[in-house]
Amino acid sequence: MARRSITPLDKGWHFKQVDKDSSEYLPVAQFPTNIHLDLIHHNLIPDPFIGKNELQVQWVGEAVWSYRTHFASPADAPQGAKAVIAFDGLDTFATVKLNGEVILETENMFLPERVDVTGKLKTDGENELEITFDSAYLRGCKLVDKYPEHKWGCWNGDVSRLAVRKAQYHWGWDWGPTLLTCGPWRPINLEVYDSRIEDLFFETDVDPTTKTVKVTTIARTEGPASKVRFDISLDGTPVSSQTINAAAGADTKTEFTITNAKLWYPIRYGDQTLYTITATLLASSDEIEVDTVSKKTGFRKAELVQQPLEEQPGTSFFFRVNGIPVFCGGSDWIPADNFVPRITRETYRNWIRLLADGNQFMIRVWGGGIYEEAAFYEACDEFGILVWQDFMFGCGNYPAWPELLKSIEREAVANVKALRHHPSIVIWAGNNEDYQYQESENLTYDFDNKDAESWLKTDFPARYIYEKVLDDVCREHIPGTFYHYGSPWGGKDTRDPTVGDIHQWNVWHGTQEKYQNFDTLVGRFVSEFGMQAFPSVKTIDQYLPLGRDDPDRYPQSSTVDFHNKAEGHERRIALYLVENMRYAPDPLEHFVYCTQLMQAECLASAYRLWKRQWKGPNREYCGGALVWQINDCWPVTSWSMCDYYLRPKHAYYTVKREMAPLSIGITRREHRHPRDKHTRVHIDTKTRVEIWGSNLALEDVTVDCVVKAWDVETAERTFSQTVRGSLLLPANRSTEIAALDVPVRNPGDEARTVVAAYLYRGEEKLARYVNWPEPLKYLHLRKPEALKAVLVDGGERVEVSAEVPVKGVALECEDDGVVFGDNLVDVVPGEVVSIPVRGATEETVLTTRYLSMLN
Repeated sequence: MARRSITPLDKGWHFKQVDKDSSEYLPVAQFPTNIHLDLIHHNLIPDPFIGKNELQVQWVGEAVWSYRTHFASPADAPQGAKAVIAFDGLDTFATVKLNGEVILETENMFLPERVDVTGKLKTDGENELEITFDSAYLRGCKLVDKYPEHKWGCWNGDVSRLAVRKAQYHWGWDWGPTLLTCGPWRPINLEVYDSRIEDLFFETDVDPTTKTVKVTTIARTEGPASKVRFDISLDGTPVSSQTINAAAGADTKTEFTITNAKLWYPIRYGDQTLYTITATLLASSDEIEVDTVSKKTGFRKAELVQQPLEEQPGTSFFFRVNGIPVFCGGSDWIPADNFVPRITRETYRNWIRLLADGNQFMIRVWGGGIYEEAAFYEACDEFGILVWQDFMFGCGNYPAWPELLKSIEREAVANVKALRHHPSIVIWAGNNEDYQYQESENLTYDFDNKDAESWLKTDFPARYIYEKVLDDVCREHIPGTFYHYGSPWGGKDTRDPTVGDIHQWNVWHGTQEKYQNFDTLVGRFVSEFGMQAFPSVKTIDQYLPLGRDDPDRYPQSSTVDFHNKAEGHERRIALYLVENMRYAPDPLEHFVYCTQLMQAECLASAYRLWKRQWKGPNREYCGGALVWQINDCWPVTSWSMCDYYLRPKHAYYTVKREMAPLSIGITRREHRHPRDKHTRVHIDTKTRVEIWGSNLALEDVTVDCVVKAWDVETAERTFSQTVRGSLLLPANRSTEIAALDVPVRNPGDEARTVVAAYLYRGEEKLARYVNWPEPLKYLHLRKPEALKAVLVDGGERVEVSAEVPVKGVALECEDDGVVFGDNLVDVVPGEVVSIPVRGATEETVLTTRYLSMLN
C-alpha cells in the first residue's frame, strides 16, 4: 500500500473572458489568484486602489471568466488507487470540467470541495482542467427575483449579496470598494491514495490548578488501512504515543493524560505553548506509514462567564482563560485586502504582531469577510491573541430556502472543523448585526417562541440559521467552545447594555454623542465602537494618481472623498473636529494630524473609561472593548487604527498606553449646585477630577499617586502633591484612587489648568496620564519655544521635552523603516518623555507636530 501523494495543481494556469469573442488565454499573475489580480498584471485594467479607478473596473464583476491548466497523470500511481482533486476554495459560481466533462458545480466561496476523478484521468498525454466562473452579482440578482416573497434588505452593498455565499464586503461597504472578484482563490491539489486520514481533531479537558490535561484524539480514516498511531510532542520532543486499530469511515479514538502540562495563555498572562498532535495511518500488514496529518494546538480552559453582578443589574460577559479573568481590550478585523490571494503569510504575522505590540488581547473576525487563512490563526496562536470568530453573515435579512440551508450547514461544518484546533479561538458568533437589522425593520422575532420550524415561515427566517443550523453544528463539532447567536446579542434587545455584548455606535452614528461621555455608553462587553481618521499622508500620496503633485491633494477633494465610503463622513468628521479642536484643512498634513488626534482621544477615552468598570470578582461591569477596526482592505479614510499599509494612526499608540499592564486614568466633571430652587445666578460650581488606577497584571502592586497641575497659559506649575501613599492596587482590576477639586491658584482657572497624575514605586515612574480641560478648542495653548525631540542611546530612544504644556506631540519621519514604540504624547514642563524607536540612527531626521503649532 503506497503513501498518499499530494500534487499541487498550481502551474500552467491561464485565464480569459468567456463572453468576449476576441479574448485569448493569458498566463495568471500567481496561484491561487483572482480575476482582478490577473487583469492588473496584464495592464488590462488599472489598479482599482488608485484614484477613482474602482469605477472603471465594475464591468469585471459582471463578466464570465475561464481558468485553465494542463497536468500529467501521476506516473507511479498504485493499481486501484483513488484519485481526488481537492479544491480548497472557488469564488463563487464555478463549473469545473476535467477533460471536457463537468465534474463539479459550486455556489459557495467558503466551501472546500473534493471530487473523485478515479478513472477520469488520461493514461497518456495531459489532462485539461477548466473552471468557468459566472458573475456572482448577476446570479445573486436572479436569486432575488426567484424569491420575491422574501423581505430583502440590508445595510451596505446590494441585496443580491444576501443570496450568495460569498465574502459580503465584495459588494462594497462603508469602508471598502465594490470589487466583485472570482477565481480559484485557494489551492487546488491532486491526491492519489489507497487510504488517508480524512480528519484529525481532539477534545481537551484542562485542570488549570493541577496542569493535568486529558486529551481525546480522534481520527476519521478512509480506505483499508487499519491502524492509527497518535503522537503528542512538544518542540520536537515526544510526550506520548498510542497505536489504535481503525475502521474505514469511522472515528478512531484514544485518550491521553498529560501531567504537568505546559498550558497556553493569552499574551502577557503566560506562555503560548503549542503541542503538536500527529495521526499516522498504518497499513495493517507491515505497518507502513501511508498518511500523516499534524496539527498544532494549545491546552487551555476558556470560558465565557455570564453571571449575576454585585450592585448592578444584568449579567457579566467576560472571558476566563485557565482560571484568569481577562479584560479583552482589542480590535475588530476585516480582510486585509480586497484581493485575499495576495496577502502573504508574513503580512498576516505583521498584522498580528501589531496587535500584540499594541497591548491588545483579542481580535474579532467580522462576519462580512472570510473565514481567515490558516496563517492568521497560527499567528494568533503564537502571539497569544484571543479570537472571536463570526460566521459569515452581516448586516441584513438573509433568506433560508432549503438548498441554501444545506449549503450553509456544509459551510459551517467545514470551517468549524478546519479551525477548531486553534487555542486562540474562544467564541463563535452567528452573525454581525443581523439582529439589529431585524429590530430596525421590525421583522418578526418572538424570543419566547422556541418552535424552530415556525421561524422559517416568518419574515426573519435567518433566525433558523443562527439559532438552529449553526447552533447544532457548534454543539456537535465544538461543544467546548461557546456559541453566541450573533454580535451584538443579549437576548430580547441588542441595545441592552446589561447583558451580552453591544455595538456602541452612538458616537459617530446614532445620536452622535460626545466621546467624552463614553462612561455613560458602557456595556458588559462592547464588541464594536469607533471614530474615523484619515490615514497617513504617505498613504494618501500613494493612492493619488500624481502623488504629492496631484491637484486633488487636499482633504475635501473628490478623490480623497472617494476614498471614504462612509455615508455622511464629511459631516461627521467635521462635527467631531469642530466640537473639539481648532483646525484647518490646509495644510493637508496638519488636517490629517487633527483627525488622528481626534480619533486617538476618542478611542483612548473609551478604553480608559470602560476599563475603569473592570472592578474585580463579581464586579466585572465591562469585560472588554473591541474597537472598529484595526485594519483596512485598501487605502482609505476609515475607522481603522492602522491603515492598509500597516502604518499606525495615532490612536494605535493611545490605546496601547491604555491597555498597558498598569495605567492611571483621570476624568474631569463639573458639579453645579444652585443655592435655591429658581436661581440662575447663585450657583456654586466645582470642577473635580476623579483618579483611578488599572492593574491588569496578575500581581498586586503598591504605589504612590502623585498629582501635578499647570496653568496652560503661563506654564506655571500650580500644584504638586502625593495624594495617596503606599496605595495597594490589587491585581487584575481597576481601583479608585482619589477625587479632588481641580487644583488652581485662582478661582475660575479650572478651564486653563492641566492636571497630570503619576504612579510611582519609589523613584520609578510606572504610569502617567495628562488630563486637559475640554473642549481643547477653548484653550489658549502656548507655542513651545524649546520643544525638543532628541535621539539618544544610538538612536534607540527619543527624549521629548518642552518648557510649556504641549498637547499631542507627534513624532514624524520620512523613513518608513523608523518605527516608534509610542507616539502622540502629552508633554508638561519639567518632564522628559522617553519613546523607544527602531530603525533609527543618531543621524535620522525627526520632525514634530502638535496641536497648537498653527494657532
